[in-house]
Amino acid sequence: MTEKMKYIVVEGPIGVGKTTLASRLAEDMKASLVLERADENPFLEKFYVNPRQMALHTQLFFLLQRKQQVEGIALNRGDERIIADFLLEKDRLFAEATLSDTEFRLYDQIYQALISAAPKPDLVVYLQAPTEVLLRRIRKRGRRFERPIDTTYLHQLADAYASFFHYYNDAPLLIVNATEIDFAHNENDYQRLFEQISTIGKGRHFFNPLPDLR
Repeated sequence: MTEKMKYIVVEGPIGVGKTTLASRLAEDMKASLVLERADENPFLEKFYVNPRQMALHTQLFFLLQRKQQVEGIALNRGDERIIADFLLEKDRLFAEATLSDTEFRLYDQIYQALISAAPKPDLVVYLQAPTEVLLRRIRKRGRRFERPIDTTYLHQLADAYASFFHYYNDAPLLIVNATEIDFAHNENDYQRLFEQISTIGKGRHFFNPLPDLR
């Protein structure tokens, strides 16, 4: 990893493993870890049950929470390396997918006022996997507030991520097909991905590994 890579973000849809990867990277790189705190959102469980009614409440809470977190990143940047499992700009993906047109116009006014001072990462690692893989991983980890998540919502979300990162060019980007690899439990899978991250350069890169069968 070049010394210039001080702020690294791991992103991707729910269930893809971004928090697991961010945590391992922070440990190995001796970096500070900044994680989304979804369980602190008092509207989230109700949103999964009734998205139409609770979408605006849920999105505004997340936007303000994530803004506060990235302000902390901006203040602490320097020699310290920081690994985060969210990109502030992705908050808008969820808003576009869940809010009505009127609600989104209100949300976007607040978003635009907050986003300008957000620090830009030195590298973004975007994990992607098919909807059925995401759903299986969500069910396996068994979080109570995620039980109502269904295939339709996940598919919509995965498409929104794919569209966003198709045009993303604010930082070097590594797009990882996480379908067949298990960097949580398979050390060889993790080390292969870690090597890719450690040697990344400018621009857009792709990592499409086969599963480790050893």
